[in-house]
Amino acid sequence: MTSPRTTTSYALLGLLGLRDWTTYELARQVQRSLHWFWPRAERKLYDEPKRLVADGLATATSGSTGKRPRTVYGITDAGRTELARWLDEPSAARSSEFEALVKVFFADAGTLDQLRTTLDRIVAESVQRVSDLADNVDVGVADPAFPTRMHLNALAVRLQVEQELTVLRWARWARAQVDSWPSVHEPDDWDATGSLATLVAECRAAVG
Repeated sequence: MTSPRTTTSYALLGLLGLRDWTTYELARQVQRSLHWFWPRAERKLYDEPKRLVADGLATATSGSTGKRPRTVYGITDAGRTELARWLDEPSAARSSEFEALVKVFFADAGTLDQLRTTLDRIVAESVQRVSDLADNVDVGVADPAFPTRMHLNALAVRLQVEQELTVLRWARWARAQVDSWPSVHEPDDWDATGSLATLVAECRAAVG
């Protein structure tokens, strides 16, 4: 009986479709690429390839590097067929998780200092993520692992860069807004209603 397949199953099949990998190599490639928009793949790296092999979608070849044993995974014809079939399926609705934003949303349960600290941490993390992403892209341009796929990389990375920069801009903006607040319950003369009305207008204009 085949095991239930997830997006991670197909993501790893996609990587195997590019070339054969050891688990270690898969981990490094996931860190460079899938990690940015599908971090769950990292948590499944040691189990999912075995399931793909069991389902006849991948192969596993045992070998060694010096005295260290290793397993190299590859894709089968059935795996390529299954991957192509999956590309026809409607994708699940987009979702995102952002724990720090949940803390911002409920900041009135705490103090202004806590809110400022949360926003400072978001800024710091965003700066690091933007820097790391730029480094990854720079390496990919200078020494592309799969030069024939550069056009697809450019499509996907453009959205990731814009998202990371948006979070950084927002975090810096939010930190500047709350800097003059007397407390999390009193935003002074900050016009929250006007700010929300502007956002509604921007949304309406964007969708025509």
